[in-house]
Amino acid sequence: MADLKKLKDSGTLAVIGLMSGTSMDGIDAAWLETDGEQVTSYGPSLMVPYELAFRARLHRFISSVPEKLHPQAAAIEAELTDLHAKVVEKLIEKAGRGPSLIGFHGQTVWHRPQRRQTWQIGDGARLAKKLQIPVVFDFRSNDVANAGQGAPLLPLFHAKLVADVAKPVVVANIGGVANITWLGERRWVPDAGAFPYDVLGFDTGPGNAMLDDLMLKHRGTTMDRDGKASGAGRVDAQRLSKLLSAPFFSQPPPKSLDRLAFDARVVAGLSVNDAAATLVEFTAESISRAIAMCPSPPHQILVTGGGRHNPTLMARLAELTEMKTDPIEVLGCNGDVIEAQAFAYFAARFVRGLPLTYPEVTGVTKPLVGGKIAGV
Repeated sequence: MADLKKLKDSGTLAVIGLMSGTSMDGIDAAWLETDGEQVTSYGPSLMVPYELAFRARLHRFISSVPEKLHPQAAAIEAELTDLHAKVVEKLIEKAGRGPSLIGFHGQTVWHRPQRRQTWQIGDGARLAKKLQIPVVFDFRSNDVANAGQGAPLLPLFHAKLVADVAKPVVVANIGGVANITWLGERRWVPDAGAFPYDVLGFDTGPGNAMLDDLMLKHRGTTMDRDGKASGAGRVDAQRLSKLLSAPFFSQPPPKSLDRLAFDARVVAGLSVNDAAATLVEFTAESISRAIAMCPSPPHQILVTGGGRHNPTLMARLAELTEMKTDPIEVLGCNGDVIEAQAFAYFAARFVRGLPLTYPEVTGVTKPLVGGKIAGV
């Protein structure tokens, strides 16, 4: 097994973080040097798309809403893990040296916090053995088991990224599912067990997943590139209203979502462009409503995740909120790998015994460490 004490006593660690998000478009990997509190440096990163055949298999598996004993589960988990190993090897080659630790999120199959269940496939022990590097994985289960939502996890890392930005500020992460982090004034923090800012974080509704699925089904592409389809379509107000009538939107935070929470059949029968426009409006409107639930209006909205590449979505978000809305790159960050960087940071926090989740964000009963470790 990994010598956890040795890692804990090492101070700054070189960590590779890995993320395969609910958009299921590929694997993001990022190098970070951190002690789990301060980030010393941001290293190289990679974004490796899944081959369409694997993405289709993964999508079919997740869309079937399988149980953990599903006959295909072990095989697809092994394949997913091995693909992550190859990405790590590429990043090690790019960095010119190996890391001390890996943070491995895996792929969410389903997320059911109301039943205290969440399932991410990804075999930490297999990955550690293949790479001969300790792996921290299964970051969400401890929170969910202790009455937390298990998501979002990113507010803690967002706080690092926006430390020098005027508060309050919102970071909107638009992946397959969208979530926001609202950060207010910095708190006086006597120890590492308290969140450093006034904070609110929760899933807001759909991100890119429904739109990506639409484009893959009807156009054979993995996204609405440059917002061309949604920008050329017209929003169907009646169908949009039906989507926004879901009980989730009237629930107060903390709250989180499964990828399949909303019924894409609502836009069936529309032209592809009109369906795309309606789904983009659904995402933008739900984020706007979520921001209106925050304790005070932010000075700025900073957008991460694939959604920031869609000009139609970015424009509608700015119009609906009437707020300054920018991609996270205005801070010098790479918005495509922030989640991977975050899981590197979270892995370092795990080995040092520092909390990952907090009552203010997930609703968990107390600040909790998140993860498990597989040694070599």
